[in-house]
Amino acid sequence: MNYRPVLNNIPPVVKNLIIINVLFLLATFGLEQAGVDLVEILGMHYPASEKFKLHQTITHMFMHGGLTHIFFNMFALWMFGRVLEGVWGSRRFLVYYFVTGLGAVALHTFVNFLEISSIQNTIEAFSNTPSPELLDQFVNKNLPNSSAQVRDFINIWYDDPTNTAYASEGLNLMQRILHLKMDIPTVGASGAVFGVLLAFGVLFPNTQLMLLFPPIPIKAKYFVIAYGLIELYLGFSRPGSNVAHFAHLGGMLFGYILIKYWNKTSNKFY
Repeated sequence: MNYRPVLNNIPPVVKNLIIINVLFLLATFGLEQAGVDLVEILGMHYPASEKFKLHQTITHMFMHGGLTHIFFNMFALWMFGRVLEGVWGSRRFLVYYFVTGLGAVALHTFVNFLEISSIQNTIEAFSNTPSPELLDQFVNKNLPNSSAQVRDFINIWYDDPTNTAYASEGLNLMQRILHLKMDIPTVGASGAVFGVLLAFGVLFPNTQLMLLFPPIPIKAKYFVIAYGLIELYLGFSRPGSNVAHFAHLGGMLFGYILIKYWNKTSNKFY
């Protein structure tokens, strides 16, 4: 089978973005065998983390957590991005892609800042009035899948609540959880891809899309609205999940702002 005609039908920016993302995933798998964790190096860390590097604001957009993650992102990029690049041209599409990707990480980082600031305030309150109750609440909220050793320590402290050694150990535990939160890397092109999805819904609102689950047709504008509302709900209801829901919303938000700006200033960007 000759794949060249298929590849030639993909516009250059979308094609090269897909190729680069696949190469980064292959490099991740290959270097993992050599003991190099590329996710730690190129994934986006919280700016206050010791693992944060400025290049991560860009490189995280080309990293993925596995085959399923990259497949759905690249499939959506191919499906909707090629249409947008055909309408806008390569330059405008590339600008849009990176603006939405950076907007996604900006909103994600801001939400992380709010969460981490709340954790720091709780730790400060704990240091003033340590108690097993406060530590228990903190662990349940910020480390719900804590180890049996952590649970045993909290239960032992309940039996001896005035023990200052337990209070000191509890403070150390909370600090470790804080650093754990700050050191979690964020990876994926999802923020930019959600921006692409938003743009397709804005430019082609009445285009019929066929859903897989359930297999029913839906107009692009309703699909985008529904997806955005789902992400908003999940962002608030599952703040500790492994999915960066507010990054998805950030991509959509910055994409909408950029499209409105382009429409207001001129019909031609380049």
